[in-house]
Amino acid sequence: MAIAMLALLIGGRHYALAAAVLPQHDPHAATANKPTHAKRPADSDDDSDDQTDGSDEDDPDADAATVPATEAQPKNYTVGPGSVQSLMAWKAPKLPDITQYTEAAAMQQLHRGPAGHVHVGSMMEQLSFKNFMGRDERMREWARRQSSMPQVIFVDGYVTPRDLSRTLPKQYFAETEPGVFVARLPIDILPGATLHIDKDVKDFRLSIDRGAFIVNEGDLFINHSRLEGWNEAKNTPAFFEDEKDFRPYITSWGGSRTYMIGSVVAHLGYAASKAYGISISQYSPSMAPIMKRKAPTGWLLNSEFLDNWYGFYCYEAEDVVIRGNTYHDNIKYGIDPHDRSRRLIIAQNTVYGTRIKHGIIVSREVNESWIIENTSFNNGLSGIVADRSSMHNVIALNKSYRNKSDGITIYESPNTLIWSNLVTANNRHGIRVRNSIDVQLRDNVAVGNALSGIYGHIENLSDTGRNLKLDPFHPIISMIVVGGKLVSNGSGPITIDQPLSLEVYNVDLREPRRELGIHFTGVLGAHQERVLDIMVRQKLPVVVKPEAISVNTASD
Repeated sequence: MAIAMLALLIGGRHYALAAAVLPQHDPHAATANKPTHAKRPADSDDDSDDQTDGSDEDDPDADAATVPATEAQPKNYTVGPGSVQSLMAWKAPKLPDITQYTEAAAMQQLHRGPAGHVHVGSMMEQLSFKNFMGRDERMREWARRQSSMPQVIFVDGYVTPRDLSRTLPKQYFAETEPGVFVARLPIDILPGATLHIDKDVKDFRLSIDRGAFIVNEGDLFINHSRLEGWNEAKNTPAFFEDEKDFRPYITSWGGSRTYMIGSVVAHLGYAASKAYGISISQYSPSMAPIMKRKAPTGWLLNSEFLDNWYGFYCYEAEDVVIRGNTYHDNIKYGIDPHDRSRRLIIAQNTVYGTRIKHGIIVSREVNESWIIENTSFNNGLSGIVADRSSMHNVIALNKSYRNKSDGITIYESPNTLIWSNLVTANNRHGIRVRNSIDVQLRDNVAVGNALSGIYGHIENLSDTGRNLKLDPFHPIISMIVVGGKLVSNGSGPITIDQPLSLEVYNVDLREPRRELGIHFTGVLGAHQERVLDIMVRQKLPVVVKPEAISVNTASD
């Protein structure tokens, strides 16, 4: 009975929640100096649960009704006309002004003082390395590569690669040819310090042979340069071979700022916590209360990222801007903001050739963010994804095509606006929505996708290996679909099964692949004549509601 009452309450609040689908404030107000107050799960001290259970992957069987109607789910629906006025009262969101995020604005944040100094010390002397000393025995790996107790280059003040090469022995850091530098130890940019890799640096190489990587606790600036993992034994870049094999990486911890502008960052990262490639991350739940640092942030502008385990990753970061970059041929994900990151701008990027999973994904309570004007194509799964209770996000003005799964996928992420996107020639659906309520789809164009133009469904994720305490799900769905064009999609224009509610209005249905003309499946298919009468002849919204609302909820 309590579960049924919850569902009724959710259904009763449908319209109020839909009005709140947008970020409720300017996502880039001046809040970067505020500490993060997001609630963390008590049982998670690293990111070992980050999308490893398969529930963010494409499941061909989910294209059928994977949660059959039972006594606990609606069976019968009413179909009738709705209110044009209420649907058209919606106002388009004001997009953030991304023109302010420029190279000139970023370089104004660079502080060239005080004069820097460096020293080599034990990795054990700095708490910032504690997060790398877990059950995967990375300390032993670094000791083996350095042939000693692990040591680190500590950077304080303002320092350039040339400063490092003048100060340190060649066994630790060297300029091997004009403008080409090799780091042979990990580098720690201390709080308040700056490492500046500028256009005078042709190539900044992190030696895979010696276990080099960068920890940023202060400011890292890379502008008009190149940074890459490097295999000194082979004298080649540290190309990806196996996810378990160490490769250099960059991790920017709490309190840090990371600026990458007009540069190439490549051949970094492997499958170890916070060692994914380019990571902007708050400390783990056990370390954050000790370190007491504000949320990390950064701008990544007009750069190229390739052959990294993750092209980008963040964890409890705030106000990060990822604009105008090219992410290609990265391994697992292209752009992957994660746990409780917020107020992000992901705009005007081109993401393609991600080998294993998605081009762009925000996952696990990544809220109040903008994914706008990106192009994502030829990725291993979907082009753009919102996942695991990521809410109040706007996905707008993107192009997503020729992906091996969907163009845009929404998994367990209510209160999402999908607006004015083009999704075409994807191997599965144009837009897929799973287990999410109050999702608005407005003015989207879905053309020539292999299955449905828009597909909404519920699915039981209990058997996927998902951590249901960390990532609960509710098998309910509701959508509003207004405007746009659904053209020549293989399984039909719109399919939805067992919705809590569905409203469809003013959608242009053209060139069905089927010889018999427009053909709906799911709930709409069961009432096709009535649906087409309301949509085509009466030119009114179609409202689909269950006669009785009662759903199961899975959360443990």
